[in-house]
Amino acid sequence: MAILELLANGLVFSSIIVLASIGLSLVYSIADFANFAHGDTMAVGAYASLLTFGVVGGVGPTVLALPAGFFIALAIGAAVAALVAVVTHVLVYEPLEVDSIGLLITSIGVAFVYRAIIQLRFGSNPVEFDIPLQRPIDALVPLGLRVTVHDVAIVATAALLVVGLHVLLQYTDLGRKMRATADNPDLARVSGIRTRHVEWWTWIIGAGLAGVGGGFLGLYNQLSPRMGFDILLVVFAAVILGGIGSVYGAMAGGLLIGVINQLMPAISDLAVALPLVPNVGPAYADSVAFLIMVAVLLIRPSGIAGGEST
Repeated sequence: MAILELLANGLVFSSIIVLASIGLSLVYSIADFANFAHGDTMAVGAYASLLTFGVVGGVGPTVLALPAGFFIALAIGAAVAALVAVVTHVLVYEPLEVDSIGLLITSIGVAFVYRAIIQLRFGSNPVEFDIPLQRPIDALVPLGLRVTVHDVAIVATAALLVVGLHVLLQYTDLGRKMRATADNPDLARVSGIRTRHVEWWTWIIGAGLAGVGGGFLGLYNQLSPRMGFDILLVVFAAVILGGIGSVYGAMAGGLLIGVINQLMPAISDLAVALPLVPNVGPAYADSVAFLIMVAVLLIRPSGIAGGEST
């Protein structure tokens, strides 16, 4: 497979990882714990999108070879993921008087509950959106790029959401309150910021982005109850690489980890040719992400962003 095609696939996969990583890092920066239910929140958004698409799939014209109903379903899936996350925060996390480790352990239990509910409703077999597969864009095939219009839609939508989040964080009152709360919650509180409402908005935005990422992951691959759990290690690796609690670091980390994940066939060929490490192939992609995560923790625990929050 040509290196350009692998890089293109990496960009598409990275777009999904970036959305999930931003959400996880954003929640960590405000709530101050690693939410292990974040991957399953992606699955909640994906399956909510699937259900909605079954109703509105034929609505409107096509946009980038996707029916407008898909984007409506994606938005509703994000809203459902956000609602579930806020309700979980209010009913489960907020009443608990435990430290960040206690919340982390609790989130593992929450993840199992999400997954069990999805499996009870939809079963354990993979399912797909009822959207026809697309041929690669003819103009790009001679360049060695087998990119579909759906891939373009994933990258373009993710880019728009990233730009929107940047505008929100840097140029709105809510963004300033979120950054202040992330830097020093006690000072933000005595300054008159209603930090509880800021936390709610953080969960809404973080889980909403995860829901969109889950919907696109289902379009890119398939939907299954374990889809979020299976990708969670890659998302955590991206967040740690970028710098825990840094939204912009999560963007950079998600981009790098996603590209490296998809470059594994080329890395495998290089290893065999030299030879360096035998039998390193695509099946080891998650292991490579784990090794990168451990290496960053050992060498530069603050990550790319150097410890900057939000």
